[in-house]
Amino acid sequence: MFWKFDLHSSSHIDTLLEREDVTLKELMDEEDVLQECKAQNRKLIEFLLKSECLEDLVSFIIEEPPQDMDEKIRYKYPNISCELLTSDVSQINDRLGEEESLLMKLYSFLLNESPLNPLLASFFSKVLSILISRKPEQIVDFLKKKHDFVDLIIKHIGTSAIMDLLLRLLTCIEPPQPRQEVLNWLNEERIIQRLVEIVHPSQDEDRHSNASQSLCEIIRLSRDQMLQIQNSSEPDPLLATLEKQEIIEQLLSNIFHKEKNESAIVSAIQILLTLLETRRPTFEGHIEICPPGMSHSTYSVNKSVLEAIKARLASFHELLLEPPKKSVMKTTWGVLDPPVGNTRLNVIRLISSLLQTNTNNVNLELMELNSIGVILDMFFKYTWNNFLHTQVEICIALILASPLESTENGTITDQDSIGDSLLLKHLFLKCQLVERVLEAWEMNEKKQAEGGRRHGYMGHLTRIANCIVHSTDKGPNSALVQQLIKELPDDVRERWETFCTNSLGETNKRNTVDLVGFDILFPSHVSGIQLQCSLFSHHASHRMSANLSSSCTVELAPPCFLCKYGCLIGTLIWFCKGVWSGCLLGPHYNCVLFFLISPRITGLFKAMCEIKIIQNPRVA
Repeated sequence: MFWKFDLHSSSHIDTLLEREDVTLKELMDEEDVLQECKAQNRKLIEFLLKSECLEDLVSFIIEEPPQDMDEKIRYKYPNISCELLTSDVSQINDRLGEEESLLMKLYSFLLNESPLNPLLASFFSKVLSILISRKPEQIVDFLKKKHDFVDLIIKHIGTSAIMDLLLRLLTCIEPPQPRQEVLNWLNEERIIQRLVEIVHPSQDEDRHSNASQSLCEIIRLSRDQMLQIQNSSEPDPLLATLEKQEIIEQLLSNIFHKEKNESAIVSAIQILLTLLETRRPTFEGHIEICPPGMSHSTYSVNKSVLEAIKARLASFHELLLEPPKKSVMKTTWGVLDPPVGNTRLNVIRLISSLLQTNTNNVNLELMELNSIGVILDMFFKYTWNNFLHTQVEICIALILASPLESTENGTITDQDSIGDSLLLKHLFLKCQLVERVLEAWEMNEKKQAEGGRRHGYMGHLTRIANCIVHSTDKGPNSALVQQLIKELPDDVRERWETFCTNSLGETNKRNTVDLVGFDILFPSHVSGIQLQCSLFSHHASHRMSANLSSSCTVELAPPCFLCKYGCLIGTLIWFCKGVWSGCLLGPHYNCVLFFLISPRITGLFKAMCEIKIIQNPRVA
């Protein structure tokens, strides 16, 4: 919203306030009432602070508007009331936070039956949230006295605004001691156990989703807070409760109760994935969430979480084989019977997260169940599901690249000291990874030769093949991978060597992009040089060429060969055109390298300056 500013010394609101019979609705009908309130209009603030006005503002928020009103204006006054009460005017905050009658009136909204009006619930949540932020001690003391507060939050957790209110209660209180008191209070009220109970097939999907999201946010917020306040003597009670083995066991018992409910299963897996999340420090010392499968953790996952999940791995494996029933799905290229489904996709995500922890007993259980073999079967069965292909690729990459294994007592042991990875052997011998890659590749080539469509997983298959080759040459398990390749049947080994030299080599060469037409090659799979031609259009390249000084001739490549840094490089060349006018640009690139942040961008810029920008013959 844009506020209006003019040179008038007073607004129409001041004129209205001169009247003794002016009503609240008349003021709320004025377009600039919010602007005047935020500008601390003294007369308006004094009017709004009247007891009857504050009560009316709260009533607008918590009471359902008449059904017979025009839908366009039905929520006009509730919306404006919410904006006025949350305009962060200290006098209004003080009155709302200190007058228990107003707080009781506001709190009464939670006493309504479910489901709550979602719009009114958002107004209620917004007002109470700003009061928690500005008047934490008064509001928390008031809520503690309401013995049914947590019960009502759980009752209405299916309404997203109430879930947001719960999270605001955890985040809006900044002083450590009051925040710790709130955490202890909520833990005593068994908020974690109650949220876990909601993730049950007997509950509806909205309650599943919001309870799961609440628990996930509690985990992340608690971990963030613990990292920020490392010297705190008291642990986070909510996180400690949630990481208990009996809580995870209860969660898993709920979803594997009797019937298979996809919503409950997916919501529970989301909680497990959040518990399995790891973190790593960035170059500036900040903490960054590390998605499963992308890098090794800096600290281990709670052992009790892994133990609880391990005990139920057979049940998760059963979900891969027999997921919740889904109707046949007809697509433009065929019929899916059954479709992959959200359940199986999330189970595979869970497996990839477990593989990232690289825990020995978990790996052995996955090997015994042949879960890797099942997801590999799904990879080739569902030709066009790239979400599935990505997760399977992550699983394979983790098995190939895991240099360490965790033993049952939590210690880390080098693989060289314990022999070799059983799971890696399982991948090559039982799952026949190499054979399946070769078969799928040959089948695709045969299909394309007959005029058919290229399989949708071929990009991922190329990356998997390259991962095997890399693991053979330079990976932490290179000796074992080389041994496993040598132990392949002679015909398979010969096919693999021919494939690596011919088919895979040719594919990698095609995927290697010649940047701006010169001899330095940038493979498309190299980290940091992912080529995106859409970020630098043909029109933009012509404009850049036209803007450069006539004393230099710039040879630009077609837009499909320009990398995502092209816009930045082109802008720098254009910006410095006056400096380089009439001279060879290459030798003078150092004068602008301070503009460049990334060393990779610097290298690209140097290459363009030295090779593609040449002196104009007319001024040589």
